[in-house]
Amino acid sequence: MRVLITGASGLVGSSLILALNSGGHRVVRLVRSGMKAADAIPWNPAAAEIDSASLEGFDAVVHLAGENIAGARWTAEQKQKIRDSRVGPTRVLCESLARLHQPPRVLASASAIGYYGNRGDEWLDEESAPGAGFLPDVCREWEDATGPAAANGIRVIHFRIGLVLSRRGGALAKMLPPFRMGLGGVLGSGRQYMSWIRIDDLVGAIQHCLTSDGLSGPVLAVAPHPVTNREFTKTLGRVLSRPTLFPVPAFVLRMAFGELADALLLASARATPGRLLASGYRFLFPELEPALRHVLGK
Repeated sequence: MRVLITGASGLVGSSLILALNSGGHRVVRLVRSGMKAADAIPWNPAAAEIDSASLEGFDAVVHLAGENIAGARWTAEQKQKIRDSRVGPTRVLCESLARLHQPPRVLASASAIGYYGNRGDEWLDEESAPGAGFLPDVCREWEDATGPAAANGIRVIHFRIGLVLSRRGGALAKMLPPFRMGLGGVLGSGRQYMSWIRIDDLVGAIQHCLTSDGLSGPVLAVAPHPVTNREFTKTLGRVLSRPTLFPVPAFVLRMAFGELADALLLASARATPGRLLASGYRFLFPELEPALRHVLGK
């Protein structure tokens, strides 16, 4: 296939490019104007500037670009950056794809498990209603922004991605230093569910969906066995052979991170990848401990 990717320099994008290249596919990156690179097409989503002619003839588009949700404390300005980096660029891209003479057959657009908000121990699937709050609102607007592509007959997939396990970046990479020093512990009550996925399975799931013509709409990109924060903490400590005796109370997290703490660190999402499993995708790492051992070489 000939595949166009946004967010190519990020954790997921860079891993996906390696996998696609090794599979014999040709990858072209859609990059911000001013960035010079081979096999890249420039665009300026903030100004709605994109050379539509350069988008002709791709078999698939994978849209992963967006401001890091956990990159900074959620001020009003930062929340606007998070929303603007997702909703506007997605609409610009999809409107451009919809106008093509040779549009792609499929668009896989990132979304997030934050779509569901804080749902306790409720089991969630692709049919579950969105939650309430900033992240659910952003995710809903983000997914809705793909409307022009879907209306033009492009098969659109919304990947609702959970906690991605990789030692090269993301949440796990930030957890490792304190855990390796024996300073890890549960967050808040520890009862909140964490829906996670190993980076290999996320890349595999994206490739699977690009070639599975029967899949469209929301697809939960999470492993089949979510765990509570307490289970995650104990498992990571066991894999690292370190104690996990230092819990972090919820009020401390709120003091340190503000609104972000309730939305990301203390929120509970217990999700199951129903559509991936029903379509025949087989997870390499369905259980947490083997996934962590593989990630960390333990």
